[in-house]
Amino acid sequence: MSESKPEKMNEERIAVAMSGGVDSSVAALILHRQGEALVGISLQLHDASGGESGRSGRCCSPRDFLDARLVAERVGFPFYVLNLEREFRRSVIDDFVREYREGRTPLPCAHCNSQVKFRDLMARAATLGCRRLATGHYARLAYDPATSRTRLLRARDREKDQSYFLFGLTPFQRDHALFPVGDLTKDAVRELARGAHLGVADKPESMDLCFLPEGDPGGFLDRELAGEGPGVGDIVDGSGRVLGKHRGIHRYTVGQRRGLGIAGSDALYVLEIQAEDRRIVVGPKADQLRGSCHVPAPNWIGMEAPTKPVEAAIQIRHRHPPAEGTLHPDARGGIAVRFRESQRAIAPGQAAVFYRDDQVLGGGFIQSSH
Repeated sequence: MSESKPEKMNEERIAVAMSGGVDSSVAALILHRQGEALVGISLQLHDASGGESGRSGRCCSPRDFLDARLVAERVGFPFYVLNLEREFRRSVIDDFVREYREGRTPLPCAHCNSQVKFRDLMARAATLGCRRLATGHYARLAYDPATSRTRLLRARDREKDQSYFLFGLTPFQRDHALFPVGDLTKDAVRELARGAHLGVADKPESMDLCFLPEGDPGGFLDRELAGEGPGVGDIVDGSGRVLGKHRGIHRYTVGQRRGLGIAGSDALYVLEIQAEDRRIVVGPKADQLRGSCHVPAPNWIGMEAPTKPVEAAIQIRHRHPPAEGTLHPDARGGIAVRFRESQRAIAPGQAAVFYRDDQVLGGGFIQSSH
């Protein structure tokens, strides 16, 4: 039995990206109770089973599609599955492989959000009569009439905040996006699901990359790069002294400690990946500290591109606490970020996202650190 319909339904339909989890399910529930007409859409993004029956990744499983469909039936709105495997391969997986091949640490969730979900899915949803797209992201949007901008804000629940992955959204995407759970805690989301008798109320969430069947990027990249040779090379210290051999630079990220295979009394960390020479540079923990990084192509959200230095709080990883610093614009439109206190393991390929209090000012991918 579905939920009873609100007395008045808005004519304009909203697409809800449904992963089969509790967050997107409750996002749909909230909008339905507000009287919105909904279309639920799950995305077939990647066949992580590799053709092996019974083996699937952390998204796109038959179980997830069934869970999403049951929620749609329970709440009372139509539901579809769209195949965006080609778009996901081009925008997310190919970039993921290329970044590791070139010695960087990719951020696939950011590409998936700005390109696959809020570009490709939003375009497909328009063909179903949906001008807006809702997701289960923990973030908030607020229209600022003074600047005619839709601002992106952190979620109320800072522990669940996902604004870091949304820095690439364009003005059009922000204007047409909805984040219904952004003002809620995770516990409140689960309580709403239980109260509505949704079967996903206590479904566990996955923290791993959705397209990796075992959460193993090394094994996945080995298969993707199988035709490119062994890729072995030297592990060296800061002076260039060879300490050991590695099995391919794609198995390493800046800041990594485990799996180096180097015997010694002192802990060593990956300081730099020199892709052209297939060389991994390692050193002690203190040598990871860097005072600045360069972001060549930032996307500005809460402000115009600055022409003079701007103070901000900068977040360089999803779970990393923001650090105070100054954004220095360069002549090419890029930003040199200078931190008040040096930061550990700034990884090229990850994002530097700029905040003022809860507001996202902008962000972009890190090219280098110094």
